[in-house]
Formats: sequence, C-alpha cells, structure tokens
Amino acid sequence: MTGQIELTMELARELELAEANAAVRCVEAAESGGVSSEFAIEAIAGGFAVYCGHDSPITQAVGLGLHGPVSEEEFNRLESFYFDRHEAVRVETCPMADTSLVGHYGRHGYRVSEFSNVMAVRPEVTAVLPPSEAIEIRAARPDEFDLWARTVAQGFAEGQQVSEEIVGIMKQFASVPGSDCYLARIEGCVVGGATLAIRGRIAGLFGASTLLEFRRRGVQTALLRARLRRASELGCGLAMSIALPGSISQRNMSRAGFQTLYTRAKFERACQG
Repeated sequence: MTGQIELTMELARELELAEANAAVRCVEAAESGGVSSEFAIEAIAGGFAVYCGHDSPITQAVGLGLHGPVSEEEFNRLESFYFDRHEAVRVETCPMADTSLVGHYGRHGYRVSEFSNVMAVRPEVTAVLPPSEAIEIRAARPDEFDLWARTVAQGFAEGQQVSEEIVGIMKQFASVPGSDCYLARIEGCVVGGATLAIRGRIAGLFGASTLLEFRRRGVQTALLRARLRRASELGCGLAMSIALPGSISQRNMSRAGFQTLYTRAKFERACQG
C-alpha cells in the first residue's frame, strides 16, 4: 500500500524521543520565561523524565528502555525524580522497550493505568486532502497565545473549570521553537486548537482539542488536515500522533491515512509517603 510504514527499533526510538523532546522543550520554555522554577527534566535510560507541575499531562517519563537494559540504578533515579517531588511515577512504555524495564515494574508494584496507540503517516500521502470550507484554520499569532492556551485547555477539561496553572503550562507550547499552534474558527468564533511540533524529520501532531459545544462538526479533522499540509510543506518524512484505542481521535486519524504502529502502556506507581 502506498505510504505503508515499517516499524523498526530505530523508528520507535525516533517517535518516542520526538514526543519526549516536545515535553522537554516545553519545560525549557517555561523555565526561561520565568513561569516556574519547580519544573524539571532528567535524562534517564535513553529517555526523559519530565516534571511540569502536579498531575500535568506532561508530567511523565517517555522513551525509556529503547537503547538496551535498564539498570536498577537508573530505575531508582526515575523513582526518586518523581517521589522527591511528591508525584506519582508514570512511564509511557513502548512495547519494543527492553524487557528489563517491565521487570522493574513487576518488582516495584506498578500497574497499567492507560493504553495509547502511536500512529503515523507520510505527510505527502495526505497533503491532497481538501481543507474544510466551513472551518477556518490558521496559526495563532503571538497576541493569540493566551487565547490558544485557554481554548485547548478548556477543550480537554470536558466542561470543568480550568486552572490558571494549566493555562500557563499550555501557553508554553506556543513559545517553543519549532512548534506552531493552530486555532480553529467557525463563523469567526474560536472553537478549538492544536499543536504541530517539528523534531527533525518527525512532525508531531499533539494537543488537539475542541470546545464541548462545537464537537462532531469536523473541527478535529480540519485541524488534522491543516497540520499535515504544513508538515508536507516543511518536508517532514513522517507525521505522528497519539490516540486512545477506539477513540474518535483514532478514527479521525485512520480516515486521514494514519496507521497504528504500536500500542503503548502507561505504567504507574503512586507517590510513596
């Protein structure tokens, strides 16, 4: 099939680190912008542990165990990184990670809290998809970064109140070098947003959300197509995204030509003490 992608260990490393580096750069942008001195990153076992605030979706470890066995010392550093900050340990784990990592989970009492599909497509395969006539998609201007952050955060909140801390964290994505933030509008009204993060040849399509009252109107599909066209223009070799199995996001991506390369498990251990 045209555009079919073969999964290799090298590609798995590339995809996992593309996501990890997006989080790392978000923390770096937050630190340089004076948003928080408590944010932290640490390279561990070939990947990164990231702390971006309590219970933040960015606070997790990604990319571990893809360069060989994970030692007891490395795993202890991982746990200390989070426990010292009174945070649970959460590790997005690629199925191609070394089995020693899973062995550590078993000995330390971890549980699986979530599964997610890592999906990818060659942008040139989807570049011909026509834009939506009813939904306007364009990159957010610097004076719209706060609007973008609030819109995306509210879209993820499922109608709940969004804290200023979460808005501040989201806003850091807008100022990260190599990242573009997009706003979706219907008849001039902002209804959703998303991020395109370029890391080498990988275009990461992250952080897409739609306000509750505007769902099922094609907003996510329009955001997806606009970012894929931009990735094709930039000459990216692959576009990747992550979706929960069986979700609307996965169905939208599958219709746009994405294939599921592998399913990750998030291993988690509650904070001790």
